[in-house]
Amino acid sequence: MSKEIILKANLELGVVPTHVKFVGGLVPDENGKLPRNADGEFVVVAEMKKLMEQSPVAITSVQVPYFGGADAEDVDAFYNGLKDLGLTLHIIMMVGGADPMSPEGEDAVVAQLVEGLQTAKKFGVATVSSTSLEEWMDPNASRKDGAEFDAAVKQVIKLHVRAYEEAGVAGSCVEAWNLEFLRGIEFSTFTDLGRVWEVAKGANEVIGKKFFKLLIDAAHCGDSELSIDENAALIAKIAESGEMGMFHASSPTTRGCLSTDDGWIGALLTACAKTGKLTQVFVELFNHEDDALAGLRAGVEGHGVDTTDGRTYSEAVIDGLRDVSRRINNLVARGLLK
Repeated sequence: MSKEIILKANLELGVVPTHVKFVGGLVPDENGKLPRNADGEFVVVAEMKKLMEQSPVAITSVQVPYFGGADAEDVDAFYNGLKDLGLTLHIIMMVGGADPMSPEGEDAVVAQLVEGLQTAKKFGVATVSSTSLEEWMDPNASRKDGAEFDAAVKQVIKLHVRAYEEAGVAGSCVEAWNLEFLRGIEFSTFTDLGRVWEVAKGANEVIGKKFFKLLIDAAHCGDSELSIDENAALIAKIAESGEMGMFHASSPTTRGCLSTDDGWIGALLTACAKTGKLTQVFVELFNHEDDALAGLRAGVEGHGVDTTDGRTYSEAVIDGLRDVSRRINNLVARGLLK
């Protein structure tokens, strides 16, 4: 069908379909089977098909999680179902149960990352991402600074280089690995762009190329201790170094409708555009009733507010795609993006 909006920049516009909920939409069940709807379709595949039909702008990419231990046949059918829609597939490698900053957790995390990287190779995925810097929502974690932070960086670099080497990534289809930091409470140490950049720089120095990059997530940047101007300055430096990765259009704190972003998406999208190295933009909303995010709702004031304003989550994501595509086109009109 013809589209209301034609994207005027040469970049990928995609969706991270977390709005379908982790529990019931993305996370495998106890048998490793991936969630399906009442018609037997994978929830995410059916949702992406609907979004592609209803979006005013063409969706070219999707970024979805890979959970270790998922049923192999389901994974094949799920990823191929997304590719059959004509989407470029990107994988988020989910890890858990061990601390990447600790030598004791190294083997367990490396094994999970290697499985994810091998899956990416199997499906011809060019860009992977992960939050494999520390353990998510660890109640016993404390912030590392000074010598402790330096030791954590060294350990996390070692772990990621091991995974890169053991998965045989060099010379494969996998061209970039985007590292993503998270907000305080979710993480305790790697909670801003500057901190995670130390890992990417160090890992790239070891392997001799700019393979590890930074995922610029507007929500995480907005919930960090750095201001918009401080984040924008870092983005410029990171891009100049060749280590800027994809951009997530997402709202700080609420993680809901992009209208709750308080200026962060526009400011950081513009900062990325000005570098001349912006190539991938994804719209990402979370569902305020997702069981998997109950801990965040309890721990973060303002997280989990219903921002749909009478819409379905599909409609809220489509509104986000409309908004982001208009922003991109106006960056082109202003000469800030080609």
